Amino acid sequence: MTTSRPGRPRLPTLEDVARSAGVSRATVSRVVNGTRNVDPEIQKVVQEAVAQTGYVPNRAARTLVTRRTDSVALVFSVPEHPADDPFMARVFSDAFFGRIVGGLLTVLRPRGVHPVLMLADSDDVRRELVDNLRQQHIDGVVLVSIAPEDPLPLLLTEAGLPTVLFARPTTRVPISFVDIAQQAGVKLAVEHLVSLGRTRIATIAGPYDSPAGRDRLAGFRDAMAEHGHPYAPDIEGDFTQEGGEAAMRALLSEHPDTDGVFVANDLMAQGALLALRELGRRVPEDIAVVGFDDSSAATASRPLLTTVRQPVEDMAAEMARLLLALIDDPAQQLRSVIFKTTLVRRHSA
Repeated sequence: MTTSRPGRPRLPTLEDVARSAGVSRATVSRVVNGTRNVDPEIQKVVQEAVAQTGYVPNRAARTLVTRRTDSVALVFSVPEHPADDPFMARVFSDAFFGRIVGGLLTVLRPRGVHPVLMLADSDDVRRELVDNLRQQHIDGVVLVSIAPEDPLPLLLTEAGLPTVLFARPTTRVPISFVDIAQQAGVKLAVEHLVSLGRTRIATIAGPYDSPAGRDRLAGFRDAMAEHGHPYAPDIEGDFTQEGGEAAMRALLSEHPDTDGVFVANDLMAQGALLALRELGRRVPEDIAVVGFDDSSAATASRPLLTTVRQPVEDMAAEMARLLLALIDDPAQQLRSVIFKTTLVRRHSA
């Protein structure tokens, strides 16, 4: 390699790559900048020449050409809580969020796209976040919202930022999203409890004002009605282990004859199992318990938790693919992708 001055090697240029590949500099630029409609064979030749010469694209220059930063925001939008409330620590202890990140990276990393984690926990922060995203020229947004009546999906779409949402929006918003068949998943849980001969089935629901909480509660009520139960007890939880433990104690205080429980997520189910153990209730002999998610909490529970699996990693990977497609072509049609759930049988039911 030639040197520009003693001891300092000259960095490879686009011209070096072009000579090595036997193509024009303009062709190399199109391949390096990710321009579409380049012949795949030519892309392969140029990519091999890039590897052979050791060329490293100038990110700042590439950004000026493509108007992209190769970074997307992963935004968690959550309810507002007092500073001394450990809500955030409880929520982020759930492996659900790590599974989302892992699924995104399987698609983003090979494309050289970097996720930037952001948190929105109030409406003021949400409005500021949209302005910051536009100023930083973030290419797009993956949004995970557990905030009730969250205005952020609409704010992002009105700002013209390519966005994909985890779970369907609670209001009519023109946005692509990935979700599961929530109520069909709950039906799997209820039918399993019924098949075990349980007749006094209740649910520990998610927050009543959250989309997942509402959908899973509605699915529970519909499934119970299909099996001839016009009324089944429910009690609100908060998707945390501590919340599940408190909810189970409250449920049994009001309905001590309960013999089956559907819990709206695994973390609450883990807490519910702790409460049952302390109350001297045998699982599944006295009370059968089914959770939802098939997260690490399901295998950390004792007994091991029977649960409804939602394929979070696959869903997150699909979100990344949808977002990259939107970034490449903002004019393309919006899409929704709905994944199926499965029942994973273990020892709690």
